[in-house]
Amino acid sequence: MTQDNAQPKDKTPRAFTGDELVVATHNKGKLKELRELFGDKIKTMQSAADFGLESPEETGTTFIENALIKAQYVAKETGKPALADDSGLCISALGGDPGVYAADWAEKPDGTRDFYMAMEKVHAGMGDNPDKKAYFVSCLVLAWPDGHYEAVEGHAHGSITWPPRGDQGFGYDPIFVPEGDTRTYGEMASAEKEKTSHRAIAFEKMMAKCFP
Repeated sequence: MTQDNAQPKDKTPRAFTGDELVVATHNKGKLKELRELFGDKIKTMQSAADFGLESPEETGTTFIENALIKAQYVAKETGKPALADDSGLCISALGGDPGVYAADWAEKPDGTRDFYMAMEKVHAGMGDNPDKKAYFVSCLVLAWPDGHYEAVEGHAHGSITWPPRGDQGFGYDPIFVPEGDTRTYGEMASAEKEKTSHRAIAFEKMMAKCFP
């Protein structure tokens, strides 16, 4: 779903005017990346885990639907504005998979996540297919306790490589090479990754909309 379709109808963008923001995630890597992107623009940034909240069931079939589920749940439970990211890796040779199920591909029977296992699934599924094109998607939703929300989406195009390279970043970063580079996201320091990442692109759009 594109950014234009992801926004509430008949509502002008709402500016964020507070000094507290709750990030609807239990992913420490994602929280760290967002904290670095915001810098000193937010006085207090906490995660859903800091409030003891469990992750809501993500029943959506699109990135916007799942991000909205998370953001609105955390905003309602905490009474504070909440920011949620739903992201995934879409691979041409796999028909767009794992897509919104990128995290599910990493889930083990005990509920923990193993992204090396997920990357092996990608490799096995692609086989000898010469089509290595892929892109990361990040949909950011900023929701207020009164139900209002703003949504944006960012893409980072690139290709899949094997074997995985680098121990930076998180998730599928070690097998994704962004356009214009020869390194994987897993080989880049966070400051370098932020120049081209899907989340950074979505973040810039959200800043333009809600943090003037």
